Amino acid sequence: MAEFTGESYWLLSAATFIFIIIIFFLAGKRKEPHKLPPGSRGWPLIGDTFAWLNAVSGSHPSSFVEQKIKRYGRIFSCSLLGKWAVVSADPVFNRYIMQNEGKLFQSSYPKSFRDLVGKDGVITVHGDQQRRLHSIASNMMRHDKLKTHFLEDIPVVMLQTLSNFKDAEVVLLQDVCRKVAIHLMVNQLLGVSSESEVDEMSRLFSDFVDGCLSVPMNLPGFTYHKAMKARKEIINRINKTIEKWLQNKAALDTAGNGVLGRLLEEESLPKDSMADFIINLLFAGNETTAKTMLFAVYFLTHCPKAMTQIMEEHERLAGGMLTWQDYKTMDFTQCVIDETLRLGGIAIWLMREAKEDVSYQDYVIPKGCFVVPFLSAVHLDESYYKESRSFNPWRWLDPETQQKRNWRTSPFYCPFGGGTRFCPGAELARLQIALFLHYFVTTYRWTQLKEDRISFFPSARLVNGFKIQLHRRDNDPQRQ
Repeated sequence: MAEFTGESYWLLSAATFIFIIIIFFLAGKRKEPHKLPPGSRGWPLIGDTFAWLNAVSGSHPSSFVEQKIKRYGRIFSCSLLGKWAVVSADPVFNRYIMQNEGKLFQSSYPKSFRDLVGKDGVITVHGDQQRRLHSIASNMMRHDKLKTHFLEDIPVVMLQTLSNFKDAEVVLLQDVCRKVAIHLMVNQLLGVSSESEVDEMSRLFSDFVDGCLSVPMNLPGFTYHKAMKARKEIINRINKTIEKWLQNKAALDTAGNGVLGRLLEEESLPKDSMADFIINLLFAGNETTAKTMLFAVYFLTHCPKAMTQIMEEHERLAGGMLTWQDYKTMDFTQCVIDETLRLGGIAIWLMREAKEDVSYQDYVIPKGCFVVPFLSAVHLDESYYKESRSFNPWRWLDPETQQKRNWRTSPFYCPFGGGTRFCPGAELARLQIALFLHYFVTTYRWTQLKEDRISFFPSARLVNGFKIQLHRRDNDPQRQ
């Protein structure tokens, strides 16, 4: 029997170790059928998280994606927040993800966001409940209601909010747009028009929104704690409005009590679900509308030709209450809105999670993997939009671009998402933005006082709030 020397022992041990590693590797390959899109995990533990956050905090959030696309293609994998993620700048795959919401993919949000918007809100629920709540929200904002309830209320709120500024007053337009948006949403959802109540809801909602992407520490001094207190107070106010409506149901006009009144009249939701439903609509309508109003004025300020054309379109409508027919003739205004949403849309990317192993092309995306349709990367892609970083509302009049313009179905233009989570208030938001531009440009001229830039993280905003000096047009000698 041969004897083992020390050297042969170590050689045998090394060979055994290598053999075991190979067996585990091959076993792993057999058990792991997933073939992720090409990519890399980046740094240990943190992966690409810091690179991602750094990219989306800049003026062009697709820079991170552009670098990856050059190396790996339009669909790639990376490591975000400690787990694998598949990021897509491919319009066809993005649409596939959105169309398969609830089937192959489901929405995925941070804990702080889920806690604040509520477990029974249309943004966070899944499956049949999500479809039901989405249907209710869509019903509340049908075209016939836009033409009656909303078109009657919006001008009153606009004039009430925008008529208070003095000639030569200096304002942060960001604050003005937030006040207009929250006033609109509180009025239309709850039927509230009192200036003091609107101001209080605005303050509460500001605290609420600040906590949506915060560290979920419910202790005094933390943003999350302050936001949860604001949520509790907002729910109290919603519940008081519900009680008031129920007690005076016979005496109150449903149409005059906002969406909540119509909701109580037409639907049967539990009280807790009702509060979460209204909070979701407040959140979605307030943030997106306010920022699109702000960006539209910002882009117009830096494009005198567009400013002149939109002024001409609205001056012919000035002097009376607007009708639905007036709104439908605002062709250039619609181009401005579309271009603002393309360049500065609030839905920069969506966060989804694979519900099961998903096969797409040659890839297999494992269950639990993050899937990120990066919508703005498509909106800012030179392959789809010439001079994509430039504000050019006339591009939407070009026959080639018009084919991409249908924001309900186009994979190239998705400012309101898609699939079963398509924004139910899209038409209402566009109406609000168009009427805001009408009353703002026909009431004021303005001068920018400080340079500004767009930041997209944690949410799209103008860093300095767009500081301007207002000049009332009724004091303009050229108009007298």
